[in-house]
Amino acid sequence: MEAGNKTEKLIVSQTASENAGKPIKAGQKAHSHKAKGTARELALDVLIRIEQDHSYSNLLLNQMLQKVDLDKQDIGLATEIVYGTIQRQNTIDYFLKRFVAKGLAKLDPWVRSLLRLSYYQMVYLDRVPDHAIVNEAVNLAKKRGHAGISGMVNGVLRNVIRQKDTLVLPGGLSTVERIALTYSHPEWMVKRWIRQFGESQTEQLCEANNKPPHVSIRTNTMKLSRAGLIELLNEAGLEAEPSSLAADGIIVKGGGNMALTPWYKDGLFSIQDESSMLVAETINAQPGEKILDCCAAPGGKTAHIAETMKDSGEIWACDIHEHKQSLIREQAKRLGLTSIHTKVADARDLPAHFAAGSFDRILLDAPCSGLGVIRRKPDMKWTKREQDLDEVCKIQRELLDKVHPLLRIGGVLVYSTCTMEVNENEGMVRTFLEHHPEFEWDQPKPLEIFPYEHMSDGFFIARLRKRA
Repeated sequence: MEAGNKTEKLIVSQTASENAGKPIKAGQKAHSHKAKGTARELALDVLIRIEQDHSYSNLLLNQMLQKVDLDKQDIGLATEIVYGTIQRQNTIDYFLKRFVAKGLAKLDPWVRSLLRLSYYQMVYLDRVPDHAIVNEAVNLAKKRGHAGISGMVNGVLRNVIRQKDTLVLPGGLSTVERIALTYSHPEWMVKRWIRQFGESQTEQLCEANNKPPHVSIRTNTMKLSRAGLIELLNEAGLEAEPSSLAADGIIVKGGGNMALTPWYKDGLFSIQDESSMLVAETINAQPGEKILDCCAAPGGKTAHIAETMKDSGEIWACDIHEHKQSLIREQAKRLGLTSIHTKVADARDLPAHFAAGSFDRILLDAPCSGLGVIRRKPDMKWTKREQDLDEVCKIQRELLDKVHPLLRIGGVLVYSTCTMEVNENEGMVRTFLEHHPEFEWDQPKPLEIFPYEHMSDGFFIARLRKRA
């Protein structure tokens, strides 16, 4: 997982195009006393804060949608504009720069964001007339700036409309440039993936990163079966079908934000990506065992482990951040799980808290580059640096070296990340095995999932066993 940001936290908000603007469900209260605004005005505010404050797009958008009084259609439009503009940012800038004489970089951030979101609508959306897009952009420019800025915005956007047919990528681009601009990814990322996976797989990966993820939920099998939950959801008018990837997973269409439903409140399910559900399946914890989840917050995988072992045994969920301890406890309480205990500690310090060989199974869901969840956090493409990937590898090595002595002989260690990076995944595990011959692979090969395979998050899961 990306350091400090677990996949489950991303999934609770889901992709906003699927969450926002849905009908209010039973038990869900309508909001009141919200500020007035327009879809494009809200989108502009979100994009400005993402650029200036490096806010996470999925979390910020959901927060701001709660504060503005928009109807379902406008919520959907604002969501589409925010995610689409971020996803296509470097391609938008590539074409926009020809229309801005002094260059995009010299514009005020709000003007740059306004031009970007307007370009996105004109080129990538077909449900809004170009003249309406220009008129609202000019009105927003007048509201926030002066006549000179609104005139410039008007001129740039009208030039884009007149030259729309010429906005195509030129021939003769290198492979890296072509993929980077076609699917709007940074060149360093494309170049890196081509080295690791080849041109065809990299193109598939970049294309998939621009597609919205499914809304997926995990059945709480302590309370009902997956088939029973699917029947319940379908009877309520939702489209629910079993996941083909995860045994407890369900794909839901038309449900909106499933965290706002009474079924969620009653602990019938958790919101989790299908790939993430495979971690607990791989651990395969048995009733009565003692389990350690080293980097557990916000507790989605912890809870899934407890469910798979029938809430019988002892699970220690540890996290370095004290405020996240409550997230784990809240998950357990909502789901009716009593086997989960929490501890605030850096996983590298856990040998000071637990005796060697005291756990039957250990999960290290390691901090990672998080490149498997780009579709949920498209801003990651523009904020992540290549050197970040090397820095996180150091932490992963330290974590593995510190926690492995806590596993009993014959026990299982599962190492997982939400990235496709070889150095953080198979390369990391192989290096660990070279230095710790008492461990061996406990599966034919590690589980690697790419976002284009099942339209789920990119994930890596390795299962190791400690031999005598």
